[in-house]
Amino acid sequence: MDATDADGAAAPPPPPLDWKFSQVFGERTAGEEVQEVDIISAIEFDKTGNHLATGDRGGRVVLFERADKKDHGGSRRGLEMMDYSVSRHPEFRYKTEFQSHEPEFDYLKSLEIEEKINKIRWCQTANGSIFMLSTNDKTIKLWKVLEKKVKKISEMNIDPSKTAGNGSIGSSISSGLKPLPVNGSHPDKCFNSLTSDFTFPPGGISSLRFPVVTSHDTSLVARCRRVYAHAHDYHINSISNNSDGETFISADDLRVNLWNLEISNQSFNIVDVKPSNMEDLTEVITSAEFHPTHCNMLAYSSSKGSIRLIDLRQSALCDTHSKLFEEQEAPGSRSFFTEIIASISDIKFGKEGRYILSRDYMTLKLWDINMDSGPVTTFQVHEHLRPRLCDLYDNDSIFDKFECCLSGDGLRVASGSYSNLFRVFGSSTGSTEATSLEASKNPMRNQTQIPSRPSRSISSLTRVVRRENQGVDANGNAFDFTTKLLHLAWHPTENSIACAAANSLYMYYA
Repeated sequence: MDATDADGAAAPPPPPLDWKFSQVFGERTAGEEVQEVDIISAIEFDKTGNHLATGDRGGRVVLFERADKKDHGGSRRGLEMMDYSVSRHPEFRYKTEFQSHEPEFDYLKSLEIEEKINKIRWCQTANGSIFMLSTNDKTIKLWKVLEKKVKKISEMNIDPSKTAGNGSIGSSISSGLKPLPVNGSHPDKCFNSLTSDFTFPPGGISSLRFPVVTSHDTSLVARCRRVYAHAHDYHINSISNNSDGETFISADDLRVNLWNLEISNQSFNIVDVKPSNMEDLTEVITSAEFHPTHCNMLAYSSSKGSIRLIDLRQSALCDTHSKLFEEQEAPGSRSFFTEIIASISDIKFGKEGRYILSRDYMTLKLWDINMDSGPVTTFQVHEHLRPRLCDLYDNDSIFDKFECCLSGDGLRVASGSYSNLFRVFGSSTGSTEATSLEASKNPMRNQTQIPSRPSRSISSLTRVVRRENQGVDANGNAFDFTTKLLHLAWHPTENSIACAAANSLYMYYA
């Protein structure tokens, strides 16, 4: 991205950032095996950066909140806050968690539907409550997380001198009344058998007192407000909120649907790439996202390495795109793996919406939406793996889907790699910044093989699934591709990154 100084000349690129470890949640102890249900499958900051959400393969959503600010829109009872201006680094704390999705079974299709959270997206807050969308392969849910006061009985107010027997409430009440005769009449007429009205004796019942109810604390309650289901025949890979605050899109392998947040039983199909004959299928949708400021524009990527920008004002069904972004294949460079590694696994708009960042298997590419001739910049994430594509194909790692993210100022981009590494690149003109960081540096960490469930997406129907995860590098040393960093998110206003390595959430800052 270009930057200019006051004289209009190109500004020098910013110096490389010095990244430091901040904190970790859920790190395993030595020898502890990771459970598949605990593996993190989605990460997302909200727009303010004060909240962070993660989803896992067990269908749970865990919320974290900023803990080093005095006030950022929520209750901070019982927590000593530091002034952010003097804080050493951004700090988050566990807020709450809830079960978003449960495993299901589609009896009509004889298909198991996993509970794994594929994506999380934050919605606009209202009245101090948090709203978010979460989705698994088939069903999207809108959640509301609110603080609810917990009311407790703090004092029973029973006069011990007037109680009888075991001191119960019933005994204290009965001690102030005379027993009722069998025929229902009462000599002091405290009880009228005809009207069933209870009257207090003169002077009242001194031993009967009401309990005192007080609000001691608040608890967070997650409530499902909407369920958007039965709109996708294939696996949902993306959801994205619109800048209008009222609508969002969901995308699967062949279709993109438009929803209204308030209407859960109806959606509009705006993109459909399904051919009349499925044998003619050549590419599938891999990711989709709304423009951050223009509510009529969105982009979606494909397994052929192309990005299409569409305008909802042109047609109700956007079969034709406004712009097509794809890189021309170099002559003589085609191989068996060309189409596989060209598939885009994730796209993200920059904050202002002019740039789109895409991640394929080997590279990050930065695109200018005003220039469709090719990417502005290409970043090599793990080029050293190119000679080992055969091994990566044999152990199924070549189909891993890495996410990408941009900094809030647009000067840097980041994505993950193997061995729990993530890489940060400077995206401004002339920048040579390229930093590699290992999320988990604990040498005592027990790196266990992550179990994999067979995928049921269209893009996996034609490939052979193999489970050998060991390889040998040029020096004959064994390496393991199961330690991978697929999911990460950049704080919207600060240089802080949250990344997931298996079931652990690592935070880094600069």
